[in-house]
Amino acid sequence: MADKAYITPNVLKWARESARMSVEIAATKVSVSPDKLKEWEDGLSQPTIRQAQTLAKAYKRSFALFFLPEIPRDFQPLQDFRKRDSKELTTSSVFIIREVQQKQSWLSEVYSENEERKLPFVGQFNISSNPESVAQNILKVLRINPKDYRTENPIKEWIDAAEENGIFVSRTSFIHSRLRLDSEELQGFAMADYYAPFVFINSDDWNAPQLFTLVHELAHIWIAESGISNDIEPEAKDKNKSHPVELFCNEVAANALMPKETMFSYGTATFDNASSVFKAAKSLGVSSFALLVRALNLRIITPSMYQKLKRQADIDFTEYLRREAEKKARQKENEKPGGPNYFLLQLNRNGRLFTQTVLDAFRGGFIEPTLASNLLNVQVNKFQKLEAQLYR
Repeated sequence: MADKAYITPNVLKWARESARMSVEIAATKVSVSPDKLKEWEDGLSQPTIRQAQTLAKAYKRSFALFFLPEIPRDFQPLQDFRKRDSKELTTSSVFIIREVQQKQSWLSEVYSENEERKLPFVGQFNISSNPESVAQNILKVLRINPKDYRTENPIKEWIDAAEENGIFVSRTSFIHSRLRLDSEELQGFAMADYYAPFVFINSDDWNAPQLFTLVHELAHIWIAESGISNDIEPEAKDKNKSHPVELFCNEVAANALMPKETMFSYGTATFDNASSVFKAAKSLGVSSFALLVRALNLRIITPSMYQKLKRQADIDFTEYLRREAEKKARQKENEKPGGPNYFLLQLNRNGRLFTQTVLDAFRGGFIEPTLASNLLNVQVNKFQKLEAQLYR
């Protein structure tokens, strides 16, 4: 007979509920009935050690935690800045938030103990500040000029600049192949910290909205307002449902990505037709819609021009998405067996700066192999393959 795991029942139940997992779904992880799982959670019977270990893995908790006499103190939930009618966060969102919290907690503690310099821009402004001033400061600190990107991939330049200044950036759209992130549920979040600020971007979208989300989350860092965001857009459709912090950070993002002087430098020909609008928007790394909203707010175009150009832009965008879908389908056909590079996906999920920081600490003997592996979601004997992605 298999050995029983004499776990603490209410801790087992807490672990499931904090993972936002139903009894029915959790029971499938260990191939038992929901009633049997409820028995374990009520203390009427015990799982085997193997079953408890499987549940610990499914809930993304340590096996030892199940044996604590009381429910442990968990990470404090992030402030929810999402719209009032947003759906409840599901398991995948909870897991990615907890993962980034663990990374930040470890790193912030290490930097604090080593008396590293606090980052001066964290909390330098507040929600009462002028959004344009915040945007200008972000551009100054990151040394970015939206009118003069060095490549055709602005989001990479922004991420590189953020990481060069000590901001950790994570991008992914999944926890694993069967647990993906819903962009309607969560587009991004920011965790402000004077030593190790983190920004997360849900990559389940094309680059322009991801870039707007990134700069929106950077604004959260600049005003030291940690929280979860969704429905990030150049202009909120229903401002009464949006949190004031979100509206402020949207304004900052619009000012940073499409500075006033840059917008006014465009000739009137830019707004003659949707094609030229698309070309200008692409050069700035934003969507045509974002550019048109900004031009309307600055009174560069009239409401009637906005409506006309937006209608055509919507048609062009639908066609663009169709071409992109075909392009992805062709790329998928040409992919090597096994799908996308696992280590590249993990590098984006961890972020380049965080990956390099953990690898340096591991190589220097400052952290144990198990901790390094847990922080990077990669086995120690595969670190070389992960590190190889840093230099590509």
